[in-house]
Amino acid sequence: MTSGSDGSPAGPAGEPLSFEQVRAIAKEAYIYGFPMVDTYRVQYSYFVDTDNPEYKGAWNQVHSSARVFTPADTAIQTPNSDTPYSMLGADLRAEPLVLSVPPIGQGRYYSLQFVDGYTYNFAYVGSRATGNGGGNYLLAGPGWDGEKPAGITDVIRSDTEIVLVIYRTQLFGPDDLDDVETIQAEYTAQPLSAFMDQPAPAPAPAIDFPRALSPDEQKTSPTFFELMDFVLRFTPTLASEHDVRARFASIGIGAGFRVEALTPETRAAVEAGIADAWAEFSTLKRQVDTGHVTAGQLFGTKEYLNGNYLYRMAAAVLGIYGNSEQEAMYPVLATDADGQSLAGSDDYTLTFPAGQLPPVDAFWSVTMYKMPESLLVDNPIDRYLINSPMLPDLVKDPDGGVTIYVQNSSPGADKEANWLPAPPGPFVAALRLYWPTAEALDGTWKPPKMVKA
Repeated sequence: MTSGSDGSPAGPAGEPLSFEQVRAIAKEAYIYGFPMVDTYRVQYSYFVDTDNPEYKGAWNQVHSSARVFTPADTAIQTPNSDTPYSMLGADLRAEPLVLSVPPIGQGRYYSLQFVDGYTYNFAYVGSRATGNGGGNYLLAGPGWDGEKPAGITDVIRSDTEIVLVIYRTQLFGPDDLDDVETIQAEYTAQPLSAFMDQPAPAPAPAIDFPRALSPDEQKTSPTFFELMDFVLRFTPTLASEHDVRARFASIGIGAGFRVEALTPETRAAVEAGIADAWAEFSTLKRQVDTGHVTAGQLFGTKEYLNGNYLYRMAAAVLGIYGNSEQEAMYPVLATDADGQSLAGSDDYTLTFPAGQLPPVDAFWSVTMYKMPESLLVDNPIDRYLINSPMLPDLVKDPDGGVTIYVQNSSPGADKEANWLPAPPGPFVAALRLYWPTAEALDGTWKPPKMVKA
């Protein structure tokens, strides 16, 4: 941090920054950095904190769970409960990893989503992107510039040294878990040197991981910027962002930010900047809730988002690790047909008329989330979603369509097959369209509205 004579932040020419200047920079930095700090929170729980109930295992290994997410899974907001997950936390500082994928039956959807330290979706392997034939994929960090080795299907390059790879494997029903587990066992990762049967390079220095903040702490604590300062070490500055990162460094972010070094006035300005960032997010969220901004606009590559850091923040807050829209679409049902917020004190119906089910090449679902946590909902029938594999068991309308009953209490034995249980309080439902077709992507198909009974 460039400092004035009194230790306060200073600009490039040494002129002291005003309270409002520090506040504005802190706001910008928070919006920019929130996804990076939040993905650190998730990966800390998955790959670092062995006492965390969400802990998966060591870095650079694929960790699979042959089950779908339930309300007990709380590390990721708005989790999907359609596809059992496998997770790989990749540390690419020493050398690339080779990710091997087995051939997978043509009727089963799977995907590997590659998420960098910025939370950009920078690559895909899977049914849509590469087919179901399997292969060996080299995942390389920014410091590797080699050519594609023999036996490698493709080279996938990351802008950051730490990467999360999220594997999704379609589950057809409870009796399909053994088959999913067999597939997951064949998802492997190994260092390039091991794949090539060559000597390994020197290991990268051990990382002293600081404690991650809880979601609540992230919302107000200036310690957020200490964690942002830490994660920036593993995210080399993009060519288009030198000025952005220089502004952050003027208040210490990326240059050794420490809360205890702040003057009271600077700390107050930083905390005000955090509050300003959340206020701007709230304005955007209203646009998302009313459909003026879609989930598909929030997730994607760095080229697609093109410097829209507020959208990137919103993506992390509302559903971190959402897919790019070509892979999956997430129409959010946050209001009823009259524009009112949804709550379990009311009963709703969601109707797909005959011939108007979500158009997909894989599958679709409607999942319930309690708010404001954006987590799955405990209920007496342990049903967190209704999806297309359940269609044979759903009761059809006279015209052949499907009506889903969205409410807190059972709609009655004759309708319970179509019941999506809601919490007693506020909620949203998320449609998921995996591998959406052209009519979903271009807006020809419109999702139905929740209708209050």
